[in-house]
Amino acid sequence: MSADRIERETLIEASLERVWSLVTQPGFWVADEATLAGTVAKEGESVVAKNSQYGEFPVQVEKLEPPTYVAYRWASAFPGQELRPDNSTLVEFTLTSEGDKTRLRVVESGFASLAAPEDLRDKALEDNRRGWPEVIDAFKKRAEHLPE
Repeated sequence: MSADRIERETLIEASLERVWSLVTQPGFWVADEATLAGTVAKEGESVVAKNSQYGEFPVQVEKLEPPTYVAYRWASAFPGQELRPDNSTLVEFTLTSEGDKTRLRVVESGFASLAAPEDLRDKALEDNRRGWPEVIDAFKKRAEHLPE
C-alpha cells in the first residue's frame, strides 16, 4: 500500500473556542476520557495517553497556533514504546469558524516512514483509517453537548 495519510473533516455545532479547548487535550483521540481532565497542550511537551483497551501511547505536542491549529506526534503502531521520529505519525487538527459552527479537519501522516515491515505499516494505516470516523463522531457529540 502506498498511502501515507488519512484525511477527515466534520462540521461541529459548537464555537471555535469550545472545540479548541477539546483538541488541545493531548491524546484525546485515544485516551480514556477520564484521564484527560486538566490536560492542556504545551508545545514541546509529552504526555502518555492511557487507553484501558489499547494500551499507553506517548503523545508529543509538536506545534500550537491558537485557536486554529495543533499538531501532535504519537506512536499508534507501537503502544508502550518511547516516541521516536521513526515510530510515530503526525496528527494535525485544523479548526475553521463557519458562523456559529466549527469545521474540524484531521490529517494523520507519516505511515510510509515508520521503521517497520510493510505489513505493519499497512495495518497501522488501515487501523487508523477505520478508527478516525469513530473518534470524530464521538468528539463531535462531546463538543456539541458540553455547555458553552
